[in-house]
Amino acid sequence: MSADAPLFGLVLAGGASTRMQRDKAAIEYHGQSQLHWTFHLLSHVCAATFVSVRPDQREEPTRAGLPQIVDRQPGIGPIAGISAALHAHPKAAWLVVACDLPFLNEQTLRHLVEHRDSRKIATAFKSSHDGLPEPLCAIWEPAAREPVLAFVAAGKQCPRKFLINADSLLLDLPDTRALDNVNTSDEYSSAVAAFSSPSQRGESQFATAAASGTKDTKPRTLRVQYYAILREQAGRSEETLDTTASTPAELFDELRQRHPFQLNPAQLKVALNSEFSDWQTPLRHGDTVVFIPPVAGG
Repeated sequence: MSADAPLFGLVLAGGASTRMQRDKAAIEYHGQSQLHWTFHLLSHVCAATFVSVRPDQREEPTRAGLPQIVDRQPGIGPIAGISAALHAHPKAAWLVVACDLPFLNEQTLRHLVEHRDSRKIATAFKSSHDGLPEPLCAIWEPAAREPVLAFVAAGKQCPRKFLINADSLLLDLPDTRALDNVNTSDEYSSAVAAFSSPSQRGESQFATAAASGTKDTKPRTLRVQYYAILREQAGRSEETLDTTASTPAELFDELRQRHPFQLNPAQLKVALNSEFSDWQTPLRHGDTVVFIPPVAGG
């Protein structure tokens, strides 16, 4: 993969949010604006990250202060941001993500990056709803630049139709809800309700910690126990390790770098010293942490 073009991130935040009737980029699901949330997620997997904006949005409070790529042809939808990015940095590949995906997580992005095929025009997920390409969480290679610019010049605007007819690699989506977008007030209410559920709250707290970039770096020794499928994937029932992880969320993120865990925090419960706990409970030296997967029949 050393020959791959550098991977830059682009958060699409140039829409008018007409159906939502308020700025989708400024909505908070995770304790910060959706724009900043998505920007931080991309920053974890990309060499540089930018925000796609219309010319009249450059100084808006939610967007000001972030690296920007300004639409060259505003008013034509997401393809304006994609084409502007490909034009601005023609030697870079672009991981393009819409700003209205509150269920997106770092694991989904890493799956996309790890399975990227730079020989294709793009690498994208197949929609969990209709199997068609998802252009607004996809990697667009430098080879896409001229075809995209020609596509726009021909008066075409739909990035999904572009990918349908392009030489693209399509991947199965590991988390079927990760790319559910929120465009209306009713969808917003449903998303808020989903994040208030115990299982989704665990995932949200996990991801907030990862996106915030803040962390207590004091070293501590912990005992970690695994059950069921986690035990199989770790190849052990428990281990003792020295770590700077300050919460169960940070610890699980670290462990996923060591072991081939497939489950995400929304599918797990966490216990601390034999008591069910929160993903953001501070860890102390000597704690015993247990990650508990769903058990069939239980």
